[in-house]
Amino acid sequence: MTETEATRILLVDDEATLREPLAAYLTRQGFVVREAASAAAARTALLEATPDLVLLDVMMPGEDGLSLCRHLVESKSVPTILLTAKGEPTDRIVGLEIGADDYVVKPFEPRELVARIRSVLRRAARPAPAPEDDALYEFEGWRLDPLKRRLTDPEGTTVPISTAEFRLLTAFLDRPRQVVDRDRLLDLVQGREAHLFDRAVDNQISRLRRKIEADSRNPHFIQTVRGGGYRFAADVRRVAAP
Repeated sequence: MTETEATRILLVDDEATLREPLAAYLTRQGFVVREAASAAAARTALLEATPDLVLLDVMMPGEDGLSLCRHLVESKSVPTILLTAKGEPTDRIVGLEIGADDYVVKPFEPRELVARIRSVLRRAARPAPAPEDDALYEFEGWRLDPLKRRLTDPEGTTVPISTAEFRLLTAFLDRPRQVVDRDRLLDLVQGREAHLFDRAVDNQISRLRRKIEADSRNPHFIQTVRGGGYRFAADVRRVAAP
């Protein structure tokens, strides 16, 4: 499949004046677009077919986009790009922490949105671990399933993580107690793509710390090495999946 061939996008936005022309534009770019004017309509569409990517407005009447984003991350593992208003930085931050893959601020240039869609799809399409390499990562009671992309804490509770956070954590778990500099992390996690959704490895690490550290301001696992980058300061082992 090429970058746009048969790629199905679910566009969720209650503003018809934005949704309809954007759907038409994306269709001209070769995407197959289904529209939904509300989170309820989007949930119905998701029951009928799982798209390759969801474009999701944050501010909608009824169930908002952040609630639907949480559902997508926890139950569907569908790449999601948030469409946010310029004056809502808190919503953007919360959305990324929930697990959205990217965000675009309204009003936006449609060509930029298409570039971000393609970037997210490329990251999501990178090969999963081979079946013989499906052993779980385990560190101090935490477990990461590389095939299901599922992270669980020592109590067995699932901790939602985004695609970027999964790749970042995997990069560290493959190199326990090694110093990894920022440039190397960019190569490992994003492949130096131009459209890094938060433009900074440091910000992604901060979000990951908030999910796995008891105190993100005094991290135990992901430690900063002055002038060098970061080090995952725990022993990691691979265990067979149950």
